[in-house]
Amino acid sequence: MKTKMISKIFTAVAVLAVAGCGGDSASDAAGKATTAAKGATTYPFTIKNCGTDVTYKAAPKKVVTLNQTAAEILIHLGVGDRIVGSGYEIEKAPDAIAAQYKKIPILSGGGETIKHEKLLEAQPDFVYSSFASFLTKEEAGDRKDLYDLGVPTYLTEFDCSYHESVADADFEMLYEEYRRLGRIMGVPDAGEKLATEQKAVVDKALSGYKKPDKPLKVMWFYSTYDGTPWAAGPGGLPQHISERVGVENIFDDAKTKWAEVSWDEVAARNPDVIILADLSRGEPNDTAKEKIELLKKDPLTRKLGAVKGDRFISIPGTHMDPSYGSASAVPALVDGLNKLG
Repeated sequence: MKTKMISKIFTAVAVLAVAGCGGDSASDAAGKATTAAKGATTYPFTIKNCGTDVTYKAAPKKVVTLNQTAAEILIHLGVGDRIVGSGYEIEKAPDAIAAQYKKIPILSGGGETIKHEKLLEAQPDFVYSSFASFLTKEEAGDRKDLYDLGVPTYLTEFDCSYHESVADADFEMLYEEYRRLGRIMGVPDAGEKLATEQKAVVDKALSGYKKPDKPLKVMWFYSTYDGTPWAAGPGGLPQHISERVGVENIFDDAKTKWAEVSWDEVAARNPDVIILADLSRGEPNDTAKEKIELLKKDPLTRKLGAVKGDRFISIPGTHMDPSYGSASAVPALVDGLNKLG
């Protein structure tokens, strides 16, 4: 059955086959990235993504997004009707796009990832993921294996290697992702428009921050696993946002962008403000409310000034990873800081 399914997928998408992982030279890739006219992408279109040249033979018509926030980005680009499947659904879709998102078939259970067989059943001609860990043999499939089936992929440049810090992680990288996806999908103007809109949100928020004389120290508290706290380190959007706003991330010296820390370290570094990832996956201590309860119970953290003074700012957890909501993390943080004084 598996062999028949793979054969079927290969036949359906053979015309979109990727021209090898090595692909064209950088100059060729740049040439193919141009558009013949405003609002049109010239195909075949080649870009270098996470160190690999990827060629898109035509505008994708049957897309599978491996996570909810990837699907939301394509909806905002105006191509949500081309998504034939998505996965890793972890929260209610925003009201503005809920009706469109509801039409997308979900190929995995709530909070679960899409497996390879399910991906193949959807017969995609393009796969887009915000997480490197989803594009593996154990999950949706290895990128090269999908290339061999004629299915080009795009992996966010923020996570080419799972959890590794990205030296140049910033909003411009996210805006460029919108532009690239716009070109891949054949709607480059939509990508540029989305980048411009999101930049305006960030710039407006930054202009409204009332900076104190001394930069505040903050902890980006994502969640806990087996009782151990995880916090934002360097090389991700939380670190970039910290730098843009003018606050100090207390774990900016960690080895990864999301780091396993300890309550002793949190207490020793004594943040002025704790930024809480509000998640709705159903895992222990996922919601902002649960995190506050935990911090107030822990014998070390309950003594911290930030905890005793309720100096918390809640931000949707998905906004801390590259997503359409990432720009909204800036006004949320700025408003919170301004209110705390």
